[in-house]
Amino acid sequence: YARVVQKLGFPAKFTEFKIQNMVGSCDVKFPIRLEGLVAQHGQFAHYEPELFPGLIYRMVRPKIVLLIFVSGKVVLTGAKDRKDIYDAFECIYPILKNFRKK
Repeated sequence: YARVVQKLGFPAKFTEFKIQNMVGSCDVKFPIRLEGLVAQHGQFAHYEPELFPGLIYRMVRPKIVLLIFVSGKVVLTGAKDRKDIYDAFECIYPILKNFRKK
């Protein structure tokens, strides 16, 4: 909003802001068996395909929520910095490989 205020002729600056949420997305390039993943990782995963097509995986460390789709697309959200997104993906990728559809 500072740019809009500046265009109106008022001196506005961004001060004391902080990043609240970062989102990343990727494609692991293989389909994933979500039913098997939720069966073995039930304490972290929630999957109800009648309500939402993706599996919701709540990672504890780093504290990130992942939306994992059968297609292999993954959305990572809730990060405070970029490193959290990379760390979460490095943690989940070996798990996803175990549930690769044959």
